Amino acid sequence: MADIRFDGQVAIVTGAGGGLGRAHALELARRGAKVVVNDLGGSVDGSGGSSAAAEAVVAEIKAAGGEAIANGASVTDDAGVANMIQQAMDTWGRIDILIANAGILRDKSFSKMEIADFDAVMGVHLMGTVKPVKAAWEIMKAQNYGRIIVTTSSTGLYGNFGQANYGAAKLSLVGFMNTMKIEGAKNNIRINAISPVAATRMTENLMPPQMLELLKPEYVTPGVIYLVSEDAPTGTILTAGAGVFSVARIYETDGICLKEGGITAEEIAANWATITDPAGHEAYEQGGGQTQKFMRKLAGG
Repeated sequence: MADIRFDGQVAIVTGAGGGLGRAHALELARRGAKVVVNDLGGSVDGSGGSSAAAEAVVAEIKAAGGEAIANGASVTDDAGVANMIQQAMDTWGRIDILIANAGILRDKSFSKMEIADFDAVMGVHLMGTVKPVKAAWEIMKAQNYGRIIVTTSSTGLYGNFGQANYGAAKLSLVGFMNTMKIEGAKNNIRINAISPVAATRMTENLMPPQMLELLKPEYVTPGVIYLVSEDAPTGTILTAGAGVFSVARIYETDGICLKEGGITAEEIAANWATITDPAGHEAYEQGGGQTQKFMRKLAGG
């Protein structure tokens, strides 16, 4: 199998001053990409800021013979995002890859969580993905080429105590991806989600040292590299950690059409085993698949 290369391509990686983003940026550069290393340089909860982290990663890339520039914009700031995109265009004239990796944590039980904690996490994870994608979208359409990664989480897919804000933000990115894969298809723009488990600033206090050693960010990055390659799929949720890779999907059971017995709550209760039976379940490519099933079952098919 031929090596995956990105010679002549330009990549933007947000939150690339450390952890997963740094690993992604270094590997893209090693494989020939020119990289915009974006990082606000704030703390885990999003406060503060410094350009030192992004500049350090740029220095690593240049020391290894690659090309990179640093950008310190917040992904929640419209003007900052616009400047980041313009910086890439002014420097290299195109944008082929966008990896939305920036994130923060404000973990608390929902009873103790302030709405400000919810707004901040949603702002960075959801809108901090949407804004760079929006800013790069027309460029990728004009090129008839683009590869985008959103970063979801097992918390978004399955839940985790004390992370209602984080989980809501992370699952919202799957919904965003599911529509953008449809809208980008005719212009060869492919978008995928990575659901990583890795030892980063955001997880270092949640796991013992021996577990953190197994969960190096570098063990997630190969999945990201494939998902931004020319032959990448689109609309896939790739889970990754410790060298283990799998795909998560949203499935829907075949269900039942309540025509004969009446459409009542009692009939739903009586038929619950059939409604929840996994036999014949499907993963739809778009929302219309569900509607087609409804019409098929209504017709008795």
